[in-house]
Amino acid sequence: MAEWRDITLGDFVRIQRGHALTEPQRRIGHVPVMGSAGQNGFHDTALAKGPGIVIGRSGASFGQVHFSSVDYWPHNTALYVTDFKGNDERFAFYFLKALDFDRYNSGSAQPSLNRNFIYPIPVHIPPLAEQKAIAAVLGALDDKIELNRRMNATLEAMARARFQSWFVDFDPVRAKLDARPPAGLDQATAALFPVHLEDSPLGHIPKGWTAGKLGDIGTNSRRGVQPNEIAPNTPYIALEHMPRRCIALGDWDESADVASGKSAFKKGEILFGKLRPYFHKVGVAPFDGVCSTDILVLAPKSPEWFGFLLGHASSDALIQFTDLASTGTKMPRTNWSDISSFKVALPPKPIAAAYTKLIQPMLDRIHANLHQSRTLATLRDTLLPKLLSGELSVANAREVGHNPENKTA
Repeated sequence: MAEWRDITLGDFVRIQRGHALTEPQRRIGHVPVMGSAGQNGFHDTALAKGPGIVIGRSGASFGQVHFSSVDYWPHNTALYVTDFKGNDERFAFYFLKALDFDRYNSGSAQPSLNRNFIYPIPVHIPPLAEQKAIAAVLGALDDKIELNRRMNATLEAMARARFQSWFVDFDPVRAKLDARPPAGLDQATAALFPVHLEDSPLGHIPKGWTAGKLGDIGTNSRRGVQPNEIAPNTPYIALEHMPRRCIALGDWDESADVASGKSAFKKGEILFGKLRPYFHKVGVAPFDGVCSTDILVLAPKSPEWFGFLLGHASSDALIQFTDLASTGTKMPRTNWSDISSFKVALPPKPIAAAYTKLIQPMLDRIHANLHQSRTLATLRDTLLPKLLSGELSVANAREVGHNPENKTA
C-alpha cells in the first residue's frame, strides 16, 4: 500500500465524448460500435484503438462502463478513454466500473455525465505491476464467464440449425428423395422420416405430416400470483432481464421488491416477451420463479413437443408474424391467441420426441453454464472493491478464486 498514489481521475485517464454515427451512416464491417449500453452493432471504420473503455453518459445507461478488447467506434451516447496515462487498460476498466458515477450527475430531467465533473474525483491507484495482477485475477473470472457465454451461443446455434433442417427445410426427407442417407442422423432417427413430400395448405410438407398451428401442441400457462403469495428469495425475471435473440436467461432479481401481480413459471417452460415482440425476447426458464405480466409463459401440451415449440417460438418467422399482428402503436403487444394461430407443419410425435431428446443435453449444459457464470460474477463483484481498495491482497484473492464457494475471503 505504501506505493499506491493519491491522484485525481483526470490524472488517471483522459476522457472525451464519442462520435455520432446514425443507422444510415453505418456500413457493413467488423468494427464494434460501442455505445452507452455496450456494443450496439458494427461498422467498417474504427476511431479508437483497443483495448478501450466507454462510459454511458446519459439516459438509462448513465455510468455504465464497457470494455472493448479490439479497435472500435466510440458512439456519441458514451464517453471514451483516449489516454490511459500509462495505466493498465483492463485495471482501468475495473476501477471505473467500481466508481459511483450517480454522485456526479450533471443533468436535471435526464442523467448526464460530464468529464469535467468527474476529473477532480480523488482516486487511490496502485503501481502498474499491482494493477496488472489485480486485472489478471478479475479478468480470469470474466474470461470464464465469456467462455460460458460463447459456449451457450454455440449450443443454441446447433439446436437452431437442427430445427431448421428437420422442421423447416425438411432436409432428411429431401436426402431420401435423392437416395442419400440423411446427414448427421443415426439409423433409427433417419427411419422416422418419410421418403416423399406431399401437397398441403402450407405447400409441400413431408408425407404423413399435417398442416396445423402452434396452438395444437402448445399452451399458455396462466398462473397469476399476488405479491403476498410469492415466497422470499423467489427468482424474478422482468422483460429487461431477457436478452434479445438468445434463449439463455442468465439475469434475474429476487422477488422481495415485487409490488404487483406476476406470473409464475416452472423450470423448462418458455418465456416469451409480448411487449414489443420485435425485440425477440424468448428464452427457457432455468428454474422455477415468477415473471412480469409482459411475459407469456408457454409450455408444450405433452413433453415430446417441447423442442418443436421452442424452435418455432424463438424463430425469426414467428417473431415477424407476431410483430405484424401486434396491437398498439407506441407499445405494440402480442398475445397467445396470435401466437397459437401461427401455422406450422406438424410432424408425427416420435420425430418431435427425437428432436426434444437431441437438444435436452444442450439446454442442460446452457443452464449449468448460466448458474456457474452467476456464481463467478458474484465472486468478481465481491472481490472488486476489496482489491481496488487494497483491503485484499492479490495472493489471497487468487485463493478465493480457486475456491469460489468461499466468497468472504
